[in-house]
Amino acid sequence: MTAPVPRSELLWFRRLGRRDYGPVLDAMRAFTEARAADTLDELWSVEHPPVFTLGLAGKTEHLLAPGDIPVIRVDRGGQVTYHGPGQVVVYCLLDVRRLGLGVRGLVTALEQSAIELLAAHGVAAHARPDAPGVYVENAKVASLGLRLRQGRSYHGLSLNVAMDLEPFTRINPCGYPGLRVTQLRDLGIGLSPDAAAGELLLNLGRQLGYARFDHVEDLPVPP
Repeated sequence: MTAPVPRSELLWFRRLGRRDYGPVLDAMRAFTEARAADTLDELWSVEHPPVFTLGLAGKTEHLLAPGDIPVIRVDRGGQVTYHGPGQVVVYCLLDVRRLGLGVRGLVTALEQSAIELLAAHGVAAHARPDAPGVYVENAKVASLGLRLRQGRSYHGLSLNVAMDLEPFTRINPCGYPGLRVTQLRDLGIGLSPDAAAGELLLNLGRQLGYARFDHVEDLPVPP
């Protein structure tokens, strides 16, 4: 990825705490539909109660035994993944055209933001050209799925921090049977989800070329 163009405008961090998946998805769609040419970009960080999400082309055969965890089909790329407490999800409400990024550039920025976080705590991680996400050895620590609509993005990246990983055994994570999953806690990184979210937001903001940040702590008010 080439160096991002430095940006003078503000990037908003929306720190949402723990929220149900459905209302946040609805808010992302509404924000994307309503944004104008001069709407500032935002990154939203959130933890969700347990939920499986299945992407647009997701195959139900990758849902092995969801049990009592709800399954929601969503309008992002990718297969099935799990969200739950102790995982940081960063949603990217970005004008990708204005940023001068293609899909590959945005994916790389997301991956690098997580790789930088792990490197800052002494853990080497990497991306894979054949399977988007971030890996430590052969175990996946961060997953991503995006949707672009008229050059604007939503959905984003999930980073496993300190969670119960058992629900990942109920699916083929990201459509890969037998894929190992790990998290920061098991890699010796003792960050809380809130602290990990703070580092990840800053890393990603800088990857996108931003140097000015501010934050709010609630969903946007519908227009």
